[in-house]
Order: sequence, then structure tokens, then C-alpha cells
Amino acid sequence: MPILSAVPFVALLLAIAFLPLAAPAWWQQNRNKGIVVLVVSTPILIYLGARAPQLLAEKGLEYVRFIVVISALFVVTGGIHIRGSLAGTPLVNTGVLGIGAVLANVLGTTGASVLLIRPLLRANKRREHVAHIVIFFIFIVANCAGVLTPIGDPPLLLGFLRGVPFTWTLRLWPQWLVVNGILLVVFYAWDRRVGKHEAVLVHEPLRIEGSVEILVLLGVIVTILAAPPGRTLIIAVLALIGYFAGSADRRTQNAFTFTPLIEVTVLFAGLFATMAPVLEMMNHWTVVRTPAQFFWASGALSSVLDNSPTYLAFAATAAGLQGVTPHGNYIGLIEPHILAAISTGSVFMGANTYIGNAPNFMVRAIAEEHGVKMPSFFGYMVYSVGILGPLFIAVAVLFFAA
Repeated sequence: MPILSAVPFVALLLAIAFLPLAAPAWWQQNRNKGIVVLVVSTPILIYLGARAPQLLAEKGLEYVRFIVVISALFVVTGGIHIRGSLAGTPLVNTGVLGIGAVLANVLGTTGASVLLIRPLLRANKRREHVAHIVIFFIFIVANCAGVLTPIGDPPLLLGFLRGVPFTWTLRLWPQWLVVNGILLVVFYAWDRRVGKHEAVLVHEPLRIEGSVEILVLLGVIVTILAAPPGRTLIIAVLALIGYFAGSADRRTQNAFTFTPLIEVTVLFAGLFATMAPVLEMMNHWTVVRTPAQFFWASGALSSVLDNSPTYLAFAATAAGLQGVTPHGNYIGLIEPHILAAISTGSVFMGANTYIGNAPNFMVRAIAEEHGVKMPSFFGYMVYSVGILGPLFIAVAVLFFAA
């Protein structure tokens, strides 16, 4: 692939990274995202259609499989609602974050974030200092928690669809435990000091509503695990059942809209198309070699770009080190220690900025709707650099230095 074929991919990543900051109102419209994707992707689609139609068809099929799973999880979890409220004490808040650290691997970081952020904000609505609670929620539930299963975070789902066994990510439990365990301890100490003299809401009994959606969600997970013939079609049918047989009232209470899903669908269409030649190049360019280098390189890019294309780019590089082409189930063939470094770097460091992972901006927007004054883009990075920076150094030393 000629070097110029990488320009559309780079241009799209720059648009995703900087247009939300430079023109937030304009970029907020999914129609405008679609225009950008169409303009940037058309040259590479024409080129691949003429020169590499098989590669274009492969990426198209991969995109459909990915979007169907993401859409099913998003639609089904949108109808699961938590009613009632908790007392916003440091212990209860830490417990909610801990529960979110587990649920993120079942519902995905986006699903767990949407499900838990509103009850957490309701529990703390009488408190004056709440921003730190949302920040740690982004650190844990929206990012670092989702590393144990392919459902947890989109990069890992892409790995699963490209040959990584479903249970392989469970071997990352030591990294998951170190990062999320330390974050929970730090959060509890922080919240206890800040909220020592603040009033909290009186506890009301909690109950989870959405039995139909929960059953459908289990069906989706079983289908992903069993991988029957026609898996993508089965998951799509289950998503439709979950939506139409579920409760519109609960989706309204959750402020559910298709806007975030449309955004993901549009942007990933462009990413999958423009990424194709880049993966071929990365497969031949051995820019990084050691697990530690893969951890920091994938993490650094995930901090400012979406972590899914970052994961795929470095997976292609790792495959190239072993003489494996980036086609078929190639990610499942990558040396486990290097794949662990790419997986944890991509997932964990999506928490470094608001634009590192899709749920980050979503959680921030919901918090601001509830009257929480959140830090600016760079204000948030003061927290992430100060708290996550030393933690990621420890992860690199403990797990990837050798």
C-alpha cells in the first residue's frame, strides 16, 4: 500500500480528536460527522474497490459483525433501569464503583456507565463536592474495569472477532485487580475526606427493572460465546426483540436515544474503511517490539484517539513481528504477553482524556445535566496525569518490564 493511502485514516482520527474541541456545536450533529466520514472515506473506498476488492469486502464484513454486537448491547441495556436511591456516603459510593467494575465486563463500559451514573448522581445530589466522584467513575467504570471480557470494551470485542478466545482476557485479572483496586482505595480515602461534613440523601430501596431486557441480554451473551452459524443474524434478531418487547417507559427514564449509537455506527464505518491500508503498513513496520513499548505506545494513542483503531493498529504491528498477515483470525495468533500489553494499554489509557473512550464524554454530559461542574479538558488531565500516571508506571514495571 502506498504511504498516501494512510492520509484518509490520519485525517479522520484528527477530526475525531480535535473537532469536538474546535467546533463542538457543529460536530455534535451526527449528520456533520457523516459528511466528514463520507468525504474522507470516499477516496480510499474507490482505491480499495479498484485495487483490493477482497480486502474491502473483508473489512465490510468485519464492520457489520462489530456494529451488530455493539448495537445489541446498547439497545438491550437501554431498557434496564435502576429505581430508588442510595445514601451518598463514601462507602456506598465506593461500593457502586466496585459494582461497576464488575458490570462493565457484562454490559460493556458504555452499558454499565449509562446504567449506574444516574443512580450515583442521585445518591450525591445533596453534596457540594461531586466532580471527583464522576472523575473516578470515568476512570473505573467507563474505562479500566472493562478489560476482563470482550464485551467489556470495543477493542477487545474486535480482538474476539479476529480470533482471540472469549475467555482469554480473563488472564488479565491481575492487571485489572491492581488498577481498579488501587483506584477504589484512593477514591474511598478522597471521598471520605471531602464528604466528611456533607449531607447525604436518605436511602431508598433499590430495584432493577427490565426482566425482558435482562433475558435478552443473556441470550446475546450466550450467542456470542456459542458462536453458532448465523451468529450475527441471531444477535440482530435478539436486539429487535429486546427493543420492541422491552419497556419504552424505562428507556425514557434512562434518557435513552439512538444518537450515541448512530455516532458510533457512522464513525466506525469511516474508521474500518480508512484503516485497511494502515493495518497493512503497520504489519510491515516494526516500530515497537517489546511488551512495555506496546503498552505505552497503544496507551499513548488511546489517550487522544479512539482505542479501537489503536488496538487494531498495534495488533497488526505485533502480528508482523511474527510474520502473520493482518487478515482472518490473526489477532488470536499474537504472542500472549504482547497482546496483553496492547489490550491493557488500549483499554486503561482511554481514561487519560475525555476523548480517549466514547463513554467519557457521555458520563461528563450526564453529570453536567445534573448540575455537576466538571473540569475542562485539560483540567480533567490534571487528575488523570496525577492519579493514573503513577499507576500505569507501576503496571508497566510489574507486568511488562521483562
